[in-house]
Amino acid sequence: MSLGALTVADRARALVVVVIWGLNFVAMKYALQDMGPMLLGALRFALASLPFLWWVGRPRLPWRFVVGYGLAQGLGQFGCLFLGLQLGMTAGMASVVMQAQAFFTLLLAVPVLGERARPAQVLGLLVASAGLLTIAMAHGQGAGQMTLIGFVLTLGAAFMWAVSNLVARLASRVADYEPFPFIVWSSLVPILPFTALAVWQDGWAGVASQWAAIGPLTVASLLFLAWLATLLAYSLWTRLLKRHPANRVTPFSLLVPVVGLWAAWFFVGEHPAPLQWLGTAAVVLGLVINQIGPRWGGRS
Repeated sequence: MSLGALTVADRARALVVVVIWGLNFVAMKYALQDMGPMLLGALRFALASLPFLWWVGRPRLPWRFVVGYGLAQGLGQFGCLFLGLQLGMTAGMASVVMQAQAFFTLLLAVPVLGERARPAQVLGLLVASAGLLTIAMAHGQGAGQMTLIGFVLTLGAAFMWAVSNLVARLASRVADYEPFPFIVWSSLVPILPFTALAVWQDGWAGVASQWAAIGPLTVASLLFLAWLATLLAYSLWTRLLKRHPANRVTPFSLLVPVVGLWAAWFFVGEHPAPLQWLGTAAVVLGLVINQIGPRWGGRS
């Protein structure tokens, strides 16, 4: 399968993913008001997989890719992200810090996938990483502030997202699989680990009390996280990664903070500190350099 330039339809799919993932962080914050991060992970992926297994056939891939993606994207990425949000990461800044995945993906894709990084792409991601460092400097311990442990866990989540990007690209080299069944079946993988961690963290009584506290807003948040942010968005994202080099697709996720910061302000009332705004501007500038820069020196 040849890998070409992104079409208008591909860019539209990427922008749909951007909007969903930008709203995603507010939905997580709402859900974490009623339950712990591990139970949230178990329920998110149970809703994303169990209702669909009876009519969605198993993807035509070796199990190592299904399990690897489920562990990296499910348990690794969202285990770290949910815990980080519980421990003081703000929704708006989480939407920014998670975009470090583009930097991690570029670093891993060169040796693992043999993809070539153009100088403008490297420069753009370096500018974005400088923005992330600026954001990290603005952590605090007061109410509504981003904590350092929350930042570190969210950065870990971004790294695991990059790993899942590579798993999806490696799988595309083995077989021409359909993304939706791949996401549904890989969502099975983290359910039991998340459930075990929830019981270990909160005990059976704690899990039962969290279950009883679930309200309508939490149910809506769970459905958004499972069906839109997981099944729809990751299916579109995986399809893009199948058709195009990772370093051409992943920079689009740097637009997620534009939606994420607005949603966090509008729905949660978050107000980033001046340093965080400065860092966010650098992240967005990194995207512009990454996307437009290669055209100055010829097509990538």
